[in-house]
Amino acid sequence: MTNKKRILTVLRGQKPDRIPIDIWHTPEVLDSLKNRYGQQDTLVLYKRMGLDKLVWVLMDYKSDPNAQALDSQCRSNAQISKTIWGVPIKEVKTGQSVYQESVEAPLKNYDIVESLDDYPYWPDIDKFDYDMAANAAQKASQDFVVLGPWISLFEIYCQLRGLEDALMDLILKSKLAESILDRIETHQTDMMKRLFSRAADYFDLCFISDDMGSQNGLLISPELWDRFFKHRMKRWCDLIHSYGLKVFYHSDGACEPLIGRLIDAGIDVLNPIQHICPGMAMDQLKDKYGQRVIFHGGVDNQSVLPFGTPQDVRNEVKKCLQTLGRDGRGYIGCSCHNIQAGTPIDNILAMVDEFTQSAEARQ
Repeated sequence: MTNKKRILTVLRGQKPDRIPIDIWHTPEVLDSLKNRYGQQDTLVLYKRMGLDKLVWVLMDYKSDPNAQALDSQCRSNAQISKTIWGVPIKEVKTGQSVYQESVEAPLKNYDIVESLDDYPYWPDIDKFDYDMAANAAQKASQDFVVLGPWISLFEIYCQLRGLEDALMDLILKSKLAESILDRIETHQTDMMKRLFSRAADYFDLCFISDDMGSQNGLLISPELWDRFFKHRMKRWCDLIHSYGLKVFYHSDGACEPLIGRLIDAGIDVLNPIQHICPGMAMDQLKDKYGQRVIFHGGVDNQSVLPFGTPQDVRNEVKKCLQTLGRDGRGYIGCSCHNIQAGTPIDNILAMVDEFTQSAEARQ
């Protein structure tokens, strides 16, 4: 099978010749892999590595370079920029990695529904670069399955209001929460309609990222999820499916109490299967949900990938194959989230090799 056909076979609920292998990585890891292989073209690199890669295509936004900065800190510090939602962010270096962190929550003082009309940074769907996304997806789709764009409900809400207020809003300011979520949903719905109307043939999955789990449990109760997110998620899944695409859903952490609800809403692929968290044991997830959803991820990147030996990584892959991939279908192997800077390249290559070469992978 080709790399693309292997994943498409899984997405169709069928059994491929082996379990596919994908990798997620930070920019620093990508640079290290390019240096190891002497190949600077990312798509060519993925082919050289033998990856069954889900290639991400994200949306660029043509913001006005002359727009007034959100606050005095942004005006005085050139290193601080804004997201398309007006969230000021800065680059923070930690260890070998550089991350973007929010500086403040721009809607923190917008405490009544009527005030939301005055917020100047709701995205303009005309400013998304649809041509760029369509061209990138068309190029990648020649050899790979394409995933995109990135959309979210609660993650964006938390960025706009701040995590503490976002959690309290759902209980104390439900009308405000509904109004903000309505705007978040509508803007991205309109963006997806415009993108997929012209480029759905080049996409295979749409990526919904909405972290609902911590290391120990849910961030909100299932009842609050039902109230604020169930119907919105269903509308998005129905829309994505109407274009012939699958729904790829991401939530870190201990999200098991929501998995059944997410499947009922229409998700097709669940990522990243952070199995060290309570309730996320891989064999139990396969038993309970394996006939209803495709799993993506599983390989621990908090301890095994960065700190283990290549043999430790191979053993971890075997556990994933014996649980999530035990029937040879319904599973795409990958790290459970981005491989972090400083992770030994030999460990990454051991993960790829074990998926492609082990006897379990050839069931």
